[in-house]
Amino acid sequence: MERGSGQHGAAVLIGDSRVDVIPFLIGVAAATAVVAFNRRRIARSVEAQYAAQFPPDTSGIADGAEGYVLRGTNRRGLLLLHGSGDSPQSLRSLAMALNNAGYDVYAPLLPGHGRSPGIFAATPASAYHEAVAESLAMVVKEHAWTGVIGLSMGAALAASAVTESPEVKALVLLAPYMIPPRAVRWTKRMAPLWSPFVPFVRGRGDDSIHDVAARGQNRAYGTFSKGALTALVATADAGFQALGRVRIPTLVVNSTQDNRIPRALAEQVVGAIRAPVEQHWLEGCGHVITADYCKDEVAKLVVAFLARHAG
Repeated sequence: MERGSGQHGAAVLIGDSRVDVIPFLIGVAAATAVVAFNRRRIARSVEAQYAAQFPPDTSGIADGAEGYVLRGTNRRGLLLLHGSGDSPQSLRSLAMALNNAGYDVYAPLLPGHGRSPGIFAATPASAYHEAVAESLAMVVKEHAWTGVIGLSMGAALAASAVTESPEVKALVLLAPYMIPPRAVRWTKRMAPLWSPFVPFVRGRGDDSIHDVAARGQNRAYGTFSKGALTALVATADAGFQALGRVRIPTLVVNSTQDNRIPRALAEQVVGAIRAPVEQHWLEGCGHVITADYCKDEVAKLVVAFLARHAG
């Protein structure tokens, strides 16, 4: 590379081509500004769309996405954990069935969820684990018998949590997301390339709930970011690694039409469990089996399983 000067100012030779430095730098700066502007525009649009669909309350939580506690009559406590990008709303039908069966039900809103896609993007996996540990400690302290139920990524969090809490007596994994498919891992690895241009990508949420009415009630973001994808994969991997340490009766329920978990991966999850395990496959619903057409069957299976193990 040689340096030179001409009537247009400073220039460099790249191969056999002369490139004027100042116009080149101006072009790079302009292109960078355009990319940054477009990225901010997309981010504002996604944030505004979610806020318009589910207006936040004074605490910043989207309408209908808040956590809840349902007091029962049998002095047994259950911690319910929702999936990535979702909210406890997706577990409401199951929570009501469990509460009607006598259980105290605790369904907290995970950090970064039910607020805004931007906050979701900035929340690490460690925040999920810390919040779950705190919630579980509270439930254990207040009850002589405790069970943990997780949906999707919430199942991974549940598996990790029960290995650290010997007081828990039963575990329920609903459509457990513990082995991210290759496409998800590839998207995560490529995030440094696409995230500077596109802050959020679509999450294929419509296929997760076949029931159109239930889909309209769902408070999920419907988008993912580099940060959220990183947290999801880390949480899933930790949950899968924890399965071999689970020592309590475990129920696993999957859908054959799950758009996020291929059957082969679901079977790998069950195969990794060393505790007594009961598995069921359902038909006619997507990934969010607690809110889709299968929700009543899911509730029956969970209530019956807990009745056999609640003492």
